[in-house]
Amino acid sequence: MVLFLYLEKCERMKVLCLGECEQRKVLFLHLESMNNGSPISHAARPTPEYSPDPIKAVNLGGWLVAEGWITPDLFDNIPVNKDLLDGTQIQVKSVTQNNYLSAQNGGGSTIIANQPSASTWETFKLWRITETTFQFRVLNWQFFGIDDNGNLVATSTSSDDSDSSHTFFIVRKDDEPNRIRIKAPNGSFLQVNSDATVTADYTENTNWGDDDPSVFIVTNVYQLKGEFQVTNGYGPNISSSVMTKHWNSFIVEDDFKFLSDNGLNAVRIPVGWWIRFDQNPPRPFVGGSLQVLDNAFSWAEKYNIKVIIDIHAMPSSQNGWEHSGTRDGLQSWGQTDDSIDQSVVVVDFLASRYANKPSLYAIELINEPLAPGVDLDSLKKYYKAGYDTVRKYSNVFVIMSNRLSISDPTELIQFASSFSGSVVDVHYYNLFSNIFEGMSVQQNIDYIYNNRASTLSSLMVSNGPLIFVGEWVDDMDVNNASKDDYQRFGSAQLDVYGRATFGWSYWTLKAAQNEWSLEWMITNGYINV
Repeated sequence: MVLFLYLEKCERMKVLCLGECEQRKVLFLHLESMNNGSPISHAARPTPEYSPDPIKAVNLGGWLVAEGWITPDLFDNIPVNKDLLDGTQIQVKSVTQNNYLSAQNGGGSTIIANQPSASTWETFKLWRITETTFQFRVLNWQFFGIDDNGNLVATSTSSDDSDSSHTFFIVRKDDEPNRIRIKAPNGSFLQVNSDATVTADYTENTNWGDDDPSVFIVTNVYQLKGEFQVTNGYGPNISSSVMTKHWNSFIVEDDFKFLSDNGLNAVRIPVGWWIRFDQNPPRPFVGGSLQVLDNAFSWAEKYNIKVIIDIHAMPSSQNGWEHSGTRDGLQSWGQTDDSIDQSVVVVDFLASRYANKPSLYAIELINEPLAPGVDLDSLKKYYKAGYDTVRKYSNVFVIMSNRLSISDPTELIQFASSFSGSVVDVHYYNLFSNIFEGMSVQQNIDYIYNNRASTLSSLMVSNGPLIFVGEWVDDMDVNNASKDDYQRFGSAQLDVYGRATFGWSYWTLKAAQNEWSLEWMITNGYINV
């Protein structure tokens, strides 16, 4: 899971998924073309003789799949318009009419400036084409365009970066960057007329005054900060060097030694679907992360650390959140057979490449599919195909993530029971829900011992799959909690999650906020695993 510092993650969990991941159109390669990099083995091998004890693991979040709340400094040096990245949600207000631009009925017709306050119809998602040119997407996913009469409309549901008919140039006032003008594809600037219509027929000249109908105030409502945003934000000329520096410095060999020295015996490593195309993944993603993953396996073997490969970001996005590699928040993974087929190719690539690595302990087929956007039948179809694909090469554990936002946490148990070596992954946070608001420290601890323990017990059935608490954190919605409070809360979670038959994995090893950094929590005596 992810946050943008503490409060930002809460917002991420609450915000509607308002965008689309377009990467799928560049992911179509023949299913038989799976030889990027030399596979380490194509032969299935027996499950290694690992300890039967449940694992004590940590996630290496923010490393091979970027998340801005974990590494905010990774985004700091985006040179131009770093507040206007892909998926940024903005609202645009006319200075002359004092009303917001609005896509009537959420899109499908003209854009007019007739709303004194802003809501979903007045909120637009950006596609960043260059540092200063953008496409605007409305609630119902149509793109801004100009009709034959020069009116601003949102009627087309398809676009791509090369589509100049949907690409607008944003000009910002130097000393007041929230004051903008928008140049339309026809070369003229948008203006709001006295009847609230918006037309592309204003001249280049402006005094930036409140009497200029081509001037707007832009409000940044919400911003995604994931792999797509950071790579497209830096652009093709420098993103590769930025990401390479990050990969080679954020997690290093000494971190694996730290884990071994402090009682941890496994890592869960999030990767994105684009790793399958290394060295030349679809834009804006950049190559190089595959070699870094190779390095991780070498370090893991040296320090006797088990490795779980977690396919964290899926083509077309399984939840619309920044950690899924989405461009603007649209969740559409699993809604077509294509996205499932593409994902199986990724599983095949990773399973074949690492099958003979002694540190490979498990492959997690997907992270945090979100209901109802991901329906259970589609997910089961993928899980069966993904499981069968892993089994072509290896008998390592295959992890199936529970859907988020479901009423029945046992929905996968019977299904997974029919697959030998299967594991069901659940994620537990005493955050991101109003049921935790106002809880005391002791009430949070009681919730772990009562609610979490009971739920875990219901999942662990005879002859069923192993159960994995794949994400948790020693943080809670309590102001001014003391070190002793965190120690007691963390100890309670270690006690309960330690009962999970596969083990647990803390989110995450390193993060900007201390409680989310297991390294900091161990070093400073908050947690003893």
